[in-house]
Amino acid sequence: MAVRAGVSTMTVSRALNEPGKVSEEMRERVLRAVREIGYLPNHLAGSLSSNRSTTIGLIVPSIDNSIYTQTVKGLSEVLKSSGFQLMIAESGYDPNEEEELITVFLSHRVSGLVLHSTEHTPQATEKIRKSGIPVVENGNIPREPLDMVVSFSNYDASYAMTMHLGRLGYRKIAFASLYSVHNDRSQDRLQGYHAALNQLGLDPDPRIVLETERGLAAGAEVMARVVQSVPEVDALFCAGDVLAVGALFECQKRGWTVPGRIALASFDDVDLLRHVSPSVTTLRLPRYDIGERTARILLSRIMDGAEHLRGSVVDLKFELIQREST
Repeated sequence: MAVRAGVSTMTVSRALNEPGKVSEEMRERVLRAVREIGYLPNHLAGSLSSNRSTTIGLIVPSIDNSIYTQTVKGLSEVLKSSGFQLMIAESGYDPNEEEELITVFLSHRVSGLVLHSTEHTPQATEKIRKSGIPVVENGNIPREPLDMVVSFSNYDASYAMTMHLGRLGYRKIAFASLYSVHNDRSQDRLQGYHAALNQLGLDPDPRIVLETERGLAAGAEVMARVVQSVPEVDALFCAGDVLAVGALFECQKRGWTVPGRIALASFDDVDLLRHVSPSVTTLRLPRYDIGERTARILLSRIMDGAEHLRGSVVDLKFELIQREST
């Protein structure tokens, strides 16, 4: 490419990696040659001196869950503006699979890792610590962070919604979440629900605490089960947006009025929840902000050596949105 542009290899390198050190005319000559021959810069080779690539690895439990979209967008926009790329992988809620993916990312010499899960195998934890790269956990606020955390408290959010339903006068509050095995978010939401029941002086009823898979059909099944097995139930808190939508559709199918027959609350403020009738009371979570702040705190460590950020925990909180369904 240097021959094509009529410049030295050093000039090519500077034009691509340190454009401020060459003239505008020289940089344009190099970029024209890049376009003509379809050259792809080898960022890994260019970063051998630091032993790191310009890639950040992100591991999420599931790539078909829409709740991650805004977080990925926030991450990607900030990273891209700083010359970094985001590589995404799916662990399937399996800590062993997450460990394998962490190994793969580390072998590609990523500059940082973002982990949605906060439960890791001991081997994964050891590999990350030996690597020395900065890590952000962003799916929850763990009791023992690996490194940095940018998230909200699932426990606090679930507690707040259950307390809200109790203060509105509901006394038999059912709870539905995704399976809690290898899912610390669901575990914390269940604990927050029970803590609120205790605070409200309400007795827990295992018949109306359900774990299920994700999906509209699962939400519909949960609603049918709690109403038919415990007729006195007067509210259902779905700790998952899609579950709540499925539950609402089941009520409409069966002619159960919401909130007349049963109140309904959700955990994530997806657009659909504000446009259905009745609109659904929910928790608005800072998904985009989590991605943006995650990227910024990682870049501060990677590019600026901001070691004072090691161990920092950023709690971006949540907002409870009261709507027609309660």
